[in-house]
Amino acid sequence: MRGTYLPWIAALLFLVGLIIHQVPLLLVALLLLLVRGLTRVWERYGLVRIEFRRRLSASRAFFGDEVVLELEIANRKPLPLPWLEVDEEIPAEVTLLTGQTTQSSQPNRFLISNLFSLGWYHRVRRRYRMKCTQRGSFAFGPARVHSGDLFGFSRQEMDFERVDRLTVYPRILPVVQPGIPSKQPLGDIRVRRYLFQDPILTRGIRDYQSGDSLRTIHWKSSARLGRLQTRLFEPTTSVDMGIFLDVRTVPAPGWGNVPQLLELGIIAAASIASHAMASGYRVGLYINQLRQFTGQRIRIPPSQHADQMVHILEALAQVRGSVESMPVARFVTQESRNLPWGSSILVVTAVPGEALLAALLRMKRAGRSVALVKVGGPQVMTARDGLPAYHVADTVPWDVLETITLRRAGQ
Repeated sequence: MRGTYLPWIAALLFLVGLIIHQVPLLLVALLLLLVRGLTRVWERYGLVRIEFRRRLSASRAFFGDEVVLELEIANRKPLPLPWLEVDEEIPAEVTLLTGQTTQSSQPNRFLISNLFSLGWYHRVRRRYRMKCTQRGSFAFGPARVHSGDLFGFSRQEMDFERVDRLTVYPRILPVVQPGIPSKQPLGDIRVRRYLFQDPILTRGIRDYQSGDSLRTIHWKSSARLGRLQTRLFEPTTSVDMGIFLDVRTVPAPGWGNVPQLLELGIIAAASIASHAMASGYRVGLYINQLRQFTGQRIRIPPSQHADQMVHILEALAQVRGSVESMPVARFVTQESRNLPWGSSILVVTAVPGEALLAALLRMKRAGRSVALVKVGGPQVMTARDGLPAYHVADTVPWDVLETITLRRAGQ
């Protein structure tokens, strides 16, 4: 029976009661009118001044960490709610340790459903422990709230569109026996140092001299003094390293994705970046894929800033599938032009094609320091024309891997 029919039924019973002088019918009619009145009140004000909050104990976590999801619902009015249901969407990539989920209508999404009974000015909190079992950037929400009257005649719903994001960083593992010479990536830079000028560390200015680069001119000081002034930079022994990650996991022109190889490549890139920064390198990251939310190319210039590793991990967390923005050979050729000449160039890929090998050999013959790291598959590569090549085996799944072991190709 729908609540909209109650007034007509009540009016009919009231009329019949008057005609046959039956007081019980009159009372039933009045009771139905009262029920309809209460139903209208819940219909109009049931979801008014309802507050919903979602809190994550951390917005960033590493693979394997536990995060607590807290859901809070509050009824900030004097009208009690006999029942209120909250459906919260969570990503399928996290593992719920407490509570139950149901399948959502959206792909790769689950629902946490909670049924409450809220009195006036009542607040309820529920907490759920989750384990981060996959790398990525995941959305929590939106949430949908359902409510209605005590008698089940009406039902209202309201959406809370706010979305909170959880970024799960890839694993960082120890790099074992890199075996790479000192001028090349991951080498012992303490054995052989080279002085460069760091364009970030300015120690002063002097008058312009013939041969000074126009890039070093301090234009504000020149305008103030009326003559050209050149900036002086602090010398540094820091070496730049550009790590290039190829997201393709199947040989061209094929399409598809091998998750094991992609995750292994991401872990290798993150581990090598951490190892290199600890060794004194200024590390940058370049990925031939567009950012998930901005659509911009993933390009992080070399730096040793305290937040550099965080930027690298966040970029690696956003890598998805194996959708490349351009072939890795062309990508490395283009982006390497923006790196200083003394930089080390390290390419991490699962499918080192002939075009990539040719591009790296051209850069090596031109005097650049390059190296290739192949992840997964059989170790069939051999060092070609002196190109340093290394292999990371995939004999165990990436989620139980304990070290990143770089083995020279052909050994």
